[in-house]
Amino acid sequence: MKILVLGSGAREHAIILSLRSEAAEHEIFAAPGNAGIAQDATLVDLDQLDGAAVTDFANTNGIDLVVIGPEAPLVAGVADALRGRGIPVFGPGRAAAQLEGSKAFAKRIMEAASVPTGRAVRAASTADVEAAFDDLGAPYVVKADGLAAGKGVIVTDDRAAALAHAEQYLPAGPVLVEEFLTGPEVSLFFLSDGDTVRALSPAQDFKRAFDGDEGPNTGGMGAYSPLPWLAEQFGSIDAFVDEVTRDVALPVIRQLDAEGTPFIGLLYAGLILTPAGVRVIEFNARFGDPETQVVLPRLVTPLSQLLLAAASGNLEDEPQPVFSDDVAITVVLASEGYPEAPQTGRLIEGLAEAASVDGVQIVHAATAGPDAPGGSLVATGGRVLNVVATGTDFTDARARAYDAIGRIALDGAHYRSDIAARVAD
Repeated sequence: MKILVLGSGAREHAIILSLRSEAAEHEIFAAPGNAGIAQDATLVDLDQLDGAAVTDFANTNGIDLVVIGPEAPLVAGVADALRGRGIPVFGPGRAAAQLEGSKAFAKRIMEAASVPTGRAVRAASTADVEAAFDDLGAPYVVKADGLAAGKGVIVTDDRAAALAHAEQYLPAGPVLVEEFLTGPEVSLFFLSDGDTVRALSPAQDFKRAFDGDEGPNTGGMGAYSPLPWLAEQFGSIDAFVDEVTRDVALPVIRQLDAEGTPFIGLLYAGLILTPAGVRVIEFNARFGDPETQVVLPRLVTPLSQLLLAAASGNLEDEPQPVFSDDVAITVVLASEGYPEAPQTGRLIEGLAEAASVDGVQIVHAATAGPDAPGGSLVATGGRVLNVVATGTDFTDARARAYDAIGRIALDGAHYRSDIAARVAD
C-alpha cells in the first residue's frame, strides 16, 4: 500500500516502524516527520493542519490510506476533508474528535452512554472553581477543557497551586474540576470503524517527570506492556479487556454514532482501577504516546490490515488482534528543563551504539539533522527519544532498555530509572 502518516513525533515513528515490520512492502510517506522518521519513510512538505493540501497530495500520489497521528489535525477536521474525497483515513472527523478536544464534551458523551467516570464540575470563573473545590474536596483535579499537549491537568493537595492552574486556562474558556480517583491507571486502545471495535493490548505509562512519580506532569516518561497484575486482579487480561469493551468502548462508539458523529479511528481510554471499579479518566482520539511504542512492537496482526479495515468500515471482518508473548518497555530521554523549559538544539550522540543492543529500537520524538557539526542529530523538543526494548520478561527488557539509553549522550538530558520496575522479576 501507499500510506501517508501525518505527524512528527515518537507515536508516528512507532506506527511507521510497525508498518515497516510487516511482510508486505509499503511505500510510506510522512508529513512533517523528524530525523528518525526520515530513515523509515519519505518526508513530504505538507502542512498537516491543511485538509485541502493533504487531500490534494493523497489524490495526486495515489495514497491508499492516510493515518493521522496527533490530535491537532483531527480537531482541525483534516479527516473530514479526506473522507469527503473518498480517501480512506484512520482518524475521526472534527465532531467526533471533540472527545479529546473538549473534556466537557467527553463528560457529556459518557453521561449519555452511562459510562463509569468521576464527578466533574464545569467552572467558568475563579468563583466557580473555588465552589467546586469546596464541593469535591482535596486532592484537587483541574483540567483544561481543550488541547494542552498532555500538560493541561494538575492533581495536587495545594489549593493555591490548583487555583493558579485553573486561572492559567480560564481566559481560553471553562475548565473542569473533577473528583479525585485513586488506583492504578491503565491505557487501553480501541480501533473503531464507527460501530465495531477491536481492542489492543493494555499498557501503563508514567506521567511524572522523575522517579517514584515525583515532579511535574509530563506527556509521558515511559511505558510498559502487557500488565501482568491485571491478570491477577481480573482473572485474565482478556477479562479486563472484555469488561472495558462492554462498559466503555462500545457504549461511547454507539452514542457518537447515534448523534451522527461516527468515530472512525483510535479511541484511547485512560482508565483508573478504583476500589469501586473501573472508571474513565479521559479519552483521546488517537494513539497514545508513549504507550504506542510498547503496544505496537508486540502486535502480530499486520497493523496496516487493521487500520485499513477501520478506515474502510470493514472492521467486523477482522478477528481480535493477536499479540506476542514478549514484553515491551520504553524509556523516554528528555531534554534538560523538560517539561517546564526544555533546552533544545543540543547534539545527540551514541544512537548507533544504543540501537546495536539486542531487542532495542530507537524511536525519535523530537530530532533534526544532520545539519549539526559532524552530521550529528540535534534535539528539537522536550521529549527527544524513546528507547524501546522487548524481551521474554521485564527483567530482560529493562536491562536492554537501560543499557541502550546509557549509551546515548545528550547534554543535560534526564530519564526515569524506574520504568516497569514493579513488574520486573
